Amino acid sequence: MNKNILGIDGMRCGMCELHVEQAIERGLEVKKVKASHLKNNVVVFSECDLNQEAFEAMLNPTGYRITSFEKAVAKKSLFGWR
Repeated sequence: MNKNILGIDGMRCGMCELHVEQAIERGLEVKKVKASHLKNNVVVFSECDLNQEAFEAMLNPTGYRITSFEKAVAKKSLFGWR
């Protein structure tokens, strides 16, 4: 399982989080997406290896901008993926 952490500029509220999550879920094959306007980031779990360009293609039309991109390997825990 892959874990991508994206820094996002432009999120101000819970509705912004929802817009970002839906844009990613609709356009890419992902298992879980969690956006936070307080942390200015989105954490994405997926089976396939996704790159920054794939996320930019989904988010640029919505007006949100990626400020950072980090890849990691997700680990299974008792309560889900971390």
